[in-house]
Amino acid sequence: MKHALLLSGAVAALLTTALPAHAQNASGGFEDPPPDKIVIKVATVNGSGCPAGTTAVAVSEDNTAFTVTYSDYLAQAGGSSDPTASRRNCQLSLLVHVPQGFTYAIASADYRGYALLQPGASAVQRASYYFQGSSGTVYKNHNFTGALNDNWQATDETDWAQLVYAPCGVQRNFNINTELRVNAGTQSSSKVSFMTMDSTDGDISTTYHMAWKECPEK
Repeated sequence: MKHALLLSGAVAALLTTALPAHAQNASGGFEDPPPDKIVIKVATVNGSGCPAGTTAVAVSEDNTAFTVTYSDYLAQAGGSSDPTASRRNCQLSLLVHVPQGFTYAIASADYRGYALLQPGASAVQRASYYFQGSSGTVYKNHNFTGALNDNWQATDETDWAQLVYAPCGVQRNFNINTELRVNAGTQSSSKVSFMTMDSTDGDISTTYHMAWKECPEK
C-alpha cells in the first residue's frame, strides 16, 4: 500500500515546528546553539523498513533539529499478508559533524505516521538511541489499538538531567534503532491492518531535537 509522497512539503512542515535547543553555559543558564552549521550524513542504513535509497536526512536552519525521512517503511498483518511483513525495522548510523568546541545530545524525538488497524488489531512503534562505542538505551514503546484509521504521532523525551552527550573531541556515530510491529488479532484477522511512519501527504518524517553544550577547554 502506498500513499502520495510529497517529501519536500513534509520536511518543511516538520522543520518549522522544531523545538528550541540550547547549550548550557558555566553559570547554569542556556545559550543559543553554535552559529556554524552542523553536517549530518547517513553512514550506514540497514533493515527491512529502510531499503537502499529510501532514507534521507535534513538539518534545520537553526541547528536545533534534524529530520529523517523514509519512503518505504510499512508493517502489516492480516488478510493475505506475508507473516514476515508484520515487523519492520531500521538501524541508522549517522555521521554528525558539529562545530568545534561543542557537543550535542538528543533531547527528544517526534515520530509521525499513518495507521489502519482493524477492530482487535494492535501495533507498536519503538526506538532506542546510542553513540558508537556506548551501550544502547532502553527501547521506548508507543502502543496503538484498533479500530484506528488516522494519522498518529509519538514523542520520546529525555529529562535534561539524563541527557547523554557525545564525547568531546571524538568522532562517534549516532545510532538510531526503530521498529514497527502489527498484530492482526483474531477479531478481524481476515482484513489487513497496517502501520507506517507515513501520512497521506508525506513520507515517514521523524524529527530529532538537539541539545547543545560547550566542551571544556583543554
